[in-house]
Amino acid sequence: MEEYYKGRSILITGGAQGIGLGLALAFAKAGAKVILADQDKEAGEEAVRMLQEQNLEASFIACNVADESQVKILFQQVEEQHQQLDALINNAGIANPTVASLEEMEMSVFDQVLAVNLRGPVLCAKFALTLLRKAANPCILNISSTRAFMSEPNTFPYSAAKGGLEALTHSLAISLTAPLIRVNAIAPGWIETGPWQKKSKKAEPQHSQLDKSQHPVGRVGEPSDIAEAALFLCSDKAGFITGQSLIIDGGMSVKMIYT
Repeated sequence: MEEYYKGRSILITGGAQGIGLGLALAFAKAGAKVILADQDKEAGEEAVRMLQEQNLEASFIACNVADESQVKILFQQVEEQHQQLDALINNAGIANPTVASLEEMEMSVFDQVLAVNLRGPVLCAKFALTLLRKAANPCILNISSTRAFMSEPNTFPYSAAKGGLEALTHSLAISLTAPLIRVNAIAPGWIETGPWQKKSKKAEPQHSQLDKSQHPVGRVGEPSDIAEAALFLCSDKAGFITGQSLIIDGGMSVKMIYT
């Protein structure tokens, strides 16, 4: 993939930690110029230092993707620095899926999760269009979740937002065809992000044998599992793929459970 991504500009929202940082490292190693957009300035600056210490090309722009004015400024800065954009990866999100019961849930919590996890990708796609249309093979990749298709109790905001992101993916794919901007999604399952947090929040994973065995592949996922698929979907090798969602969960969501 290095030959394909060399010199291409990739914007990753929520790129300073977790899956986003794994994506940033993979694309930068493949030769891309990665732009990390994240609300956490400490994490963003730390992530860029880590990448630059490996002689990889990376920059950081602080942004709350739920704030339209900040998103507009984000893409103005991207244009000033890179002139065009080859791929937008909508990864930013409030990651904690569990809230109070429906009776006790504050609607402000629901609104905040939808603002970041669904409104954010809409805003980023809207303001990215001009830059994406300058690229030869532009694409948008949305990082969804298996919780768009299945749930645990009391995950209403997160599940609703990720379900909306899945629908947004195919809607954008059908809408952005002239000129063509491919739009796809990846729906991760359980991905261990503890080692991929900023230094003050890093945590070594503690997975029981049960944690591992409930995945047919025998382990919990890692950010690199998502990154490898993203490298493919954002490349010209996936030129005939748009409007699709790829579930990456170690087979967990297709495993039948009897109680």
